[in-house]
Amino acid sequence: MNNLSAIAGLGNPEEKYERTLHNAGFWFVDALARKFGGSFRYEKKFDADCCKVQIRGCEVWLIKPQSYMNLSGGPVRAALDYYRLEPSNLLVAHDEIDLPPGTVRLKKGGGHGGHNGIRDVIKHCGPGFMRLRLGVGHPGEKDRVTGHVLKRASSDVEAAVERNIDAAIDILPVLVDDGLNAAMKKLHTKEK
Repeated sequence: MNNLSAIAGLGNPEEKYERTLHNAGFWFVDALARKFGGSFRYEKKFDADCCKVQIRGCEVWLIKPQSYMNLSGGPVRAALDYYRLEPSNLLVAHDEIDLPPGTVRLKKGGGHGGHNGIRDVIKHCGPGFMRLRLGVGHPGEKDRVTGHVLKRASSDVEAAVERNIDAAIDILPVLVDDGLNAAMKKLHTKEK
């Protein structure tokens, strides 16, 4: 049974946000499209860029909501409903300030942890989806978080997030073949 049928990357659509840390989810699905030969196309009915790729023989939809981070849930849910996909088989990739750059984690369910994109996906899809948490680090003070995630990262932080993305892509075949627990075990015990 396929445990993965859709991957939504969270981010903001304008060019000025393209290389900001808040767009790490977009970076991830863009990298997947490149690796697996997908080409995004804007779907007005979802307000999202979408494409379909094959991962280990399974069809997986890639979704990039174009509604801005805080309103990501509606486009994700619309795409899932249209393609008749279950939220439990959805993986949402997003930036995670509570993890340092160079750290990537998988989990299923849970709260939003203050992430407004995840908060909106939970609102529209329930909390039972899988999450790919791409560590971007915390600026140290709560009132600096917005500025931290909405600016371009230093080259070393950007490189660390790109390594996270590579590690996460490498783990997807395990997620498809063996399920979330096997993928989490392999990813979380990987040698640094």
